[in-house]
Amino acid sequence: MGKTPSLNLLKGTKTIEDTVNYVCLKEGEGDHEHESLSAGARFFHEPGFNVYILTKIGAKSSFDINRTKAYLIQMIDNYPCFSQVVVKDKESGSMKWVPSHVNIDDHLVVPEIEQNMDSSDQFIEDYISNLTVSCIDNLKPLWDVHILNTRTSDAQGTCIFRAHHSLGDGLSFMSMLLSLSRKASDPEALPTLPMNMKAHHHTTTATNVISFCMVLWNTFVALMLFVFTTMFLKDTETPMKASPGVEDRRRRIVTRSVSLADIKLVKNAMNATVNDVIVGVIQAGFNRYLKRRYEEINSPVPENILLRAMISYNLRASVNVDASAKNTNENETWGYKVGYILLPFNVKHRSDPLDYVREAKSTMERRKASLEPFATRFFAKSLVNKLFGMKIAGKLNRNVYYNTTFCFSNMPGPKEEICVLGHEVTYLAPSLYGMPSGLMIHVISYVDNVTFVLSADEKTIPDPRRLCDDLQQSLHHIKCSVLAKSCVEN
Repeated sequence: MGKTPSLNLLKGTKTIEDTVNYVCLKEGEGDHEHESLSAGARFFHEPGFNVYILTKIGAKSSFDINRTKAYLIQMIDNYPCFSQVVVKDKESGSMKWVPSHVNIDDHLVVPEIEQNMDSSDQFIEDYISNLTVSCIDNLKPLWDVHILNTRTSDAQGTCIFRAHHSLGDGLSFMSMLLSLSRKASDPEALPTLPMNMKAHHHTTTATNVISFCMVLWNTFVALMLFVFTTMFLKDTETPMKASPGVEDRRRRIVTRSVSLADIKLVKNAMNATVNDVIVGVIQAGFNRYLKRRYEEINSPVPENILLRAMISYNLRASVNVDASAKNTNENETWGYKVGYILLPFNVKHRSDPLDYVREAKSTMERRKASLEPFATRFFAKSLVNKLFGMKIAGKLNRNVYYNTTFCFSNMPGPKEEICVLGHEVTYLAPSLYGMPSGLMIHVISYVDNVTFVLSADEKTIPDPRRLCDDLQQSLHHIKCSVLAKSCVEN
């Protein structure tokens, strides 16, 4: 098997010193010339929270390097943050974005690859795994692109786009990526998203006094649970819960695609949403995975397991893709506009697989009838930060991830095939590393498929592909139950 090329970006343990330039700013310097980092961006420069967004893109052809460079130059022109470095004053602790010269060749990594290797898929996985214990040189803007032109089972070429999370949230990067993309069927047209015209807000409208009081009560309960989680409320210690130091350990990022039609079949039969079905599938998959892990250590599965996901929730008024958008204060898409939801996952065994979806639907409906993401954002980003400062706020924010079991996000992707960086795409797989969580699951739709992207700490989840199998089999059983019930009724 071909060996993974050595990475000159490897820095060992990821710390704040690896991603920030430290200087002594003169009094008044940068107050007007340079933009200060937002509170959301500052969180990702606190110790133990050095997080990178990593998006894997498969293409139907090998990536042309010159064409890729042309699109990256366009990206820098439209999004100035990709030409800025982070500078921190040693004395005051303030952080600012400072414009910097960008040499595209410093951000584009094209390693020499042995074409006759035993497994290109394993090579790509190992290469990405090496990236998860590295960070980007702090003397240049915190992003890079890796081109791996080797044929795999699902692509002719692979592009890995990596950027520090302080540059923007997940939806910002997805919007940026899509603004540089076009429909494969129409090179002049932007991609179409399932919800391209309005926000993805779920909060139920309070139409009367009773429903209004219910929204307030649900919001209060959710906020109190969030506050307790920042201080002492921990999930059950299961084989899926990470140990301290997880943010600095090597990760495996694996993917598994399933049919969007199968998920919609279940959705329509149960009068649910796509997200309800996905949450139900994950609950069922976790049940299968935990049962096997406990059997391996000859231990019964504990009763009443508390297992929760930390979810970042988009608070934007619009999710439009704008080809001319720039990362400025006037751009609604860019920046940090997210709240938090703590979502419990019921992993008890259910004789009827459809019960997992029913419980997920019930749980999500309670979350919709609240203002939880707005309340948690106010608490985490505004109240605590202003009262106690960034250090305390950062520590409490990390505690939420330490005290829960995993992170979860679900994002609708393009409805038709697209070209990214001038190349027709077979799949999109966004993920993270550096987060203080043992498992992160990102779900994204693309054309007719839904892809589960697992970023797993090797010590916590040593067999992420088996967990992918559990998720796929769980969807199959839920779908078969729907079909069987439909046959009986008919």
